[in-house]
Amino acid sequence: MFDSVQTAEKIAVIGLGYVGFPVAVALARKFDNVVGFDVNASRIAALKRGNDWTGEVSAAEIRNSRLAISGEARKLIGTSFFIVTVPTPIDQSRRPDLRPLQSACKTIAPFIRPGTVIVFESTVYPGVTEEVCGPMLEQMSGLSRGVDFTLGYSPERINPGDEAHPLAAIVKVISAEDDETLNRLRGVYGKIIDAGLFAAPSIKVAEAAKVIENTQRDVNIALMNELALICDRLQIRTADVLKAAGTKWNFLPFSPGLVGGHCIGVDPYYLTAKAEELGYHPEVILSGRRVNDSMGRFIASRAVKFLSQMRVNPQQARVGLLGLTFKENVPDLRNSKAFDIIDELRSFGINPLVNDPVANPDDANASNEIQWSSLKRMRNLDLMILAVPHRQYVAGFGIRLQNLVRKGGAILDVRSALDASRISPERLYWSL
Repeated sequence: MFDSVQTAEKIAVIGLGYVGFPVAVALARKFDNVVGFDVNASRIAALKRGNDWTGEVSAAEIRNSRLAISGEARKLIGTSFFIVTVPTPIDQSRRPDLRPLQSACKTIAPFIRPGTVIVFESTVYPGVTEEVCGPMLEQMSGLSRGVDFTLGYSPERINPGDEAHPLAAIVKVISAEDDETLNRLRGVYGKIIDAGLFAAPSIKVAEAAKVIENTQRDVNIALMNELALICDRLQIRTADVLKAAGTKWNFLPFSPGLVGGHCIGVDPYYLTAKAEELGYHPEVILSGRRVNDSMGRFIASRAVKFLSQMRVNPQQARVGLLGLTFKENVPDLRNSKAFDIIDELRSFGINPLVNDPVANPDDANASNEIQWSSLKRMRNLDLMILAVPHRQYVAGFGIRLQNLVRKGGAILDVRSALDASRISPERLYWSL
């Protein structure tokens, strides 16, 4: 049964990815007139079939939703409340790429009418909403911001694959350029967020709050990765060190690993780009980025050292890599550092067999010529790299996974996801 709450707002969510689609579905439970819009025709077709490839929304939820899913711009006619959730990537020079955001503004502009509110959720550096998006919308619509339409910003906080923290259970930061608009945001987001709303004093504050959330996490993981590099030289396990240190009440529970994806591995560059524009060169943040970006190459070089230790010619070695996505239990391959491992292995003449139970092989092969393999084919490996600990790999771990590796071979467990005590002494075991 749908909620009986009625409203005059017509809401359109622009961008139906990991963030936008769950937001749109949630809003459609509470509001009568919600449109989910995306320019990706294949994404629209899949969602209409009830298939959310991100795994965030079930087929049953899609089937029972009142959400109007469309790629036709005319469906935006009459919209009074726009929510923009498009990606904000970086370019090859690691500078902010605002083209998806600008494209969204171009899509929205013809449908702005007096009284329209446009809220951005995409992660940006402070100032983008008011200094980039606002002027674009004015120019393209011929209307005046603050008079005919107003802006808001409410940073997305969805953590893909995190079932413990769904959209409704995460406090929602909201901000707007005036009190009336802020109340409109309260009226919309308040219907779908059980954890409550936090009103930031300005749009720039809300933008800054979001970008530092991921920057803080990135820097803390970089510290753990640097610790792992030191522990490797000390020939002790980082996992053992962290377990001991974690017995103190105020020790922060971060761990080393590959840092990729469309958020943590990208967002810090938005903050540093703005800082440099203002004449300040960030040191800690960029240093952390360099450490985290180097970890894929380090894992690969460690694998080559193991092969040398086992007196196996790298070009003749059977190497398997398990996990290709940017994080566990999520099918997203964007900016996955597992590809860095593969590229570095290839520089040594190693073309590893690759398996991932949740990734789409067609997406993986699109530009990387991945040597895809089933686990059944991964037999008699000289070396196995567990790059991404999907639940299919680590649940009930026992003999099955390590038996992919020959006796005398090596297992590299990037995230220390396996129980080292259960690894046969007949195989070498290493982890960050």
